[in-house]
Amino acid sequence: MGAGHAHKLYRHGHTPVHALPPHCKLAATFAFVVVVVSTPREAVWAFGLYAVLIAAAAAVARIPAGFLLRRLLIEVPFVAFAVLMPFVAEGERVQVLGMSLSVSGLWGAWNVLAKGTLGVAASVLLASTTELRALLLGLQRLKLPPLLVQIASFMIRYGDVVTDELRRMSIARRSRGFEASGIRHWGVLAKTAGALFIRSYERGERVYLAMVSRGYAGSMPVIDEVTASRAQWAYAAVLPVTALAVCLMGWTL
Repeated sequence: MGAGHAHKLYRHGHTPVHALPPHCKLAATFAFVVVVVSTPREAVWAFGLYAVLIAAAAAVARIPAGFLLRRLLIEVPFVAFAVLMPFVAEGERVQVLGMSLSVSGLWGAWNVLAKGTLGVAASVLLASTTELRALLLGLQRLKLPPLLVQIASFMIRYGDVVTDELRRMSIARRSRGFEASGIRHWGVLAKTAGALFIRSYERGERVYLAMVSRGYAGSMPVIDEVTASRAQWAYAAVLPVTALAVCLMGWTL
């Protein structure tokens, strides 16, 4: 895993959130999502407080609100599903703006939207403050099965290889005056896809042989030993612990 490998969601910074060890942030994010999912859907006020907690964490990490909101667009398919629930669900009906909607469907839509949005926001915040390489090291530190960590690492690297290969092939086509403009060019694009598969496969073989020649035997060496102090664990626990207090109030009030 090469050093300095970032992704589009990552925003470089020197905030206390950026400085936290990746496994602390992973554990805190997972715990926060579990707490949110465990909150009763009827406790509407609790989800508002969760949103405030996410906003506070984003402010500490200096992540602009616009950046966070734009990345939330990834949940649009879930929003479309939630919008349909009041129309297709059965049970008691209620009139809203002249439309007959299911009460259980409305609650279900709210449940999906609120919990899904908060979960995606927490994940975006994690990705915005942690590089991919650090995330993989964090998963390794949390004792995730090594094979899964390797698969994730190779998938990320292989995605970069395929994307770079496709970019070079696209430049080569444009330099020869080719522009796909209709169905008659589908044959060329199909040949491009085939050539891309062959080139990527051959590149993967070369990378694997290079790894084997350097001693790879099924496990990656741990180059950076990422550790966390008690203070860092305590700092990371502020978000999920506060959310847990809100969740408990949501069940009791």
